[in-house]
Amino acid sequence: MDLVNPGFGLVFWTAITFLILLWILRKFAWKPILGAVSEREESIKSALDSAEEAKKEMQNLQADNERILKEARAERDAMLKEARELKEGIVSDAKEQAKAEGDKMLKQAQAAIESEKKAAVADIKAQVANLSVDIAEKVIKEELSDKKKQLKLVEDMLGDIKLN
Repeated sequence: MDLVNPGFGLVFWTAITFLILLWILRKFAWKPILGAVSEREESIKSALDSAEEAKKEMQNLQADNERILKEARAERDAMLKEARELKEGIVSDAKEQAKAEGDKMLKQAQAAIESEKKAAVADIKAQVANLSVDIAEKVIKEELSDKKKQLKLVEDMLGDIKLN
């Protein structure tokens, strides 16, 4: 047998064998292979769709994160502003209260000083009155010890009454 110049019988049986093999492959192997390829193609397509959805989801999440971050920053700024205003209000109230307390204490101190001053003036007047009475008593005793001086004192007093 010569493989370079095959005979009609060899070509015929080779063609028949090839057709039978092709039919067997088509019947038993080709459908499962095509099914597996198709299934693989579907899974790849599904994976690509899932990846696309995941990408969109990530973009949405990123946008949500940015929005939430902006809201958080705005809320933080509002809280800081409110805290500053509250601090300023407390400081202002404390200053006003301290000023009111200072004014009250100043008025109390002035009233106490005035009261002490009046008490001191009254005490000085009482002492001056006592000293005046003591001096007058001594002078009068001395003046009234002599009859002539008594008469002269009475005349002087009467003269003072007429003048007034």
